[in-house]
Amino acid sequence: MGVGPVGVALVGAGVISDQYLTALTAFPDVQVLGVADLDVERARTQASAYGIPVAGDVESVLAVPEVEIVVNLTIPAAHAEVATAALRAGKHVYGEKPLALAPSDGAKILAEAQSRGLRVGSAPDTFLGAGLQSAARAVRAGLIGEPVSATAVTQGPGPESWHPSPEFLFQYGAGPLFDIGPYYLTALVALFGPVARVAATARQARAQRVIGSGPKAGTAFAVEVPTHVHALLDFAGGPSASATFSFDSSVPRRMIEITGTEGTLSLPDPNTFDGPLRIQEFGAEDWRELPVTGTTAGRGIGVLDMARAIRGGAAHRASGELAQHVLELMASVADSAQRHGFVGLESAAPRAEVLPEGWDPKAATLS
Repeated sequence: MGVGPVGVALVGAGVISDQYLTALTAFPDVQVLGVADLDVERARTQASAYGIPVAGDVESVLAVPEVEIVVNLTIPAAHAEVATAALRAGKHVYGEKPLALAPSDGAKILAEAQSRGLRVGSAPDTFLGAGLQSAARAVRAGLIGEPVSATAVTQGPGPESWHPSPEFLFQYGAGPLFDIGPYYLTALVALFGPVARVAATARQARAQRVIGSGPKAGTAFAVEVPTHVHALLDFAGGPSASATFSFDSSVPRRMIEITGTEGTLSLPDPNTFDGPLRIQEFGAEDWRELPVTGTTAGRGIGVLDMARAIRGGAAHRASGELAQHVLELMASVADSAQRHGFVGLESAAPRAEVLPEGWDPKAATLS
């Protein structure tokens, strides 16, 4: 166990890397030391923009001895390969979601880490933001009584309208279930614990989509995965949930509602870090706002929580076990949609501990 700020390197210098670099370079408890990408010039551009000393290919950043955590921002098809390489280089790994393309690959990552005494963490870390942390406190304080059920919906026309290279979002390992689903499912599992069984249906509205922006605008590409998925979830701890994930709707909608014995809680969009958070008790005519407290520092707070946990010998919240359960959950939803029946889950995930209300990502706690 080292001392001082934790050295971090990013693998993947694409669109999402700006969000991570903006946050991580502002946290005193981590030090970003390297950026890698298949496109080495792109890695150098990002490193220069954020004042990061090392840029190049994956091997070059894995060779930096001060790097303790590798943040894996590659496309889903490369998640397992890059994570395994980082672990074999003696680095902890925090990856973008999903943990891997298949639960079997995720299990191999966790086994590799365990055999080497290393940690695995995974996005999404939005459940650590102020909005969902405030929701977790409200549920655990009993503001809606005993949770009975939840409704989760994410729908819209699909990312091809704004993403300049959206093809990978419609390939195996993505689609609305695997790309957007982790935000909603992670939020629910963090609140209620593991899911015991699922049932689902799935559809694909169109076999092709057309890129709507950027240099490839007007280019058609094939759709490989279902673009509308509806699932029923039974949690091992008692509550049930209905969840819809769709790229086929002209009406954007983002919501999670939790119904309890004493009222209903309306959560913020789980792909964000802030509010609003509302409650309507039985007998009340209107919703009322609840206070939202916590961090809104953005993507990377899961990496920071992991870094502080490494130094303190504590458990980190955006854990590999949580990500593996969500991965198995999504794979089970896809399996159920093909088999037309309930599918049981084997993995489990501990209910994530709520962050202390005064948790400050910009405090220097490791110096």
